[in-house]
Amino acid sequence: MNIIETALPGVLIIEPRVFGDHRGFFLESWNRAGFAHAGLDLDFVQDNHSRSAQGILRGLHYQLHQPQGKLVRVTQGEVFDVAVDVRRHSPHFGRWVGVTLSAENHRMLWVPPGFAHGFYVRSQSADFLYKCTAYYAPEHERCIRWDDPQIGIDWPLIEGRAPTLSAKDAVGLSLADAEVFE
Repeated sequence: MNIIETALPGVLIIEPRVFGDHRGFFLESWNRAGFAHAGLDLDFVQDNHSRSAQGILRGLHYQLHQPQGKLVRVTQGEVFDVAVDVRRHSPHFGRWVGVTLSAENHRMLWVPPGFAHGFYVRSQSADFLYKCTAYYAPEHERCIRWDDPQIGIDWPLIEGRAPTLSAKDAVGLSLADAEVFE
């Protein structure tokens, strides 16, 4: 696999080896020994799968207690995936990185604990899979506004249309008002 560092230390783009021919393709999306050899010795406890329609934006989510590391990928469609550093004492606090994940490019993104995460669906629909290092704990979940001007994410919105949000995401807090990692 090929691991690409992003502008945020710890957030990594992972390109698996893809073997394809006229029949289709094969790739290894997770191999504990292979990832550990690459410096990512991870222990996943939960897998999630979501399907979203075009224009849906999910996030920016994180768990303040029981923080989750997430290895994310798209198996159908295309999303713009974002990680935001929400560790107050980090020199990168409030900075973001975004990457296109799609069924065609087979890329994955490693979002370590201490980062908020969200994605925007650009295709007609998208199937989004993520492996998590901690269990989902709704009582510890926090949400930062997708359009917080302090963060300034340049979302590639389709035709400039406002994204469709869940009720929870529509009331996300600004970074200035959110509880974050110290």
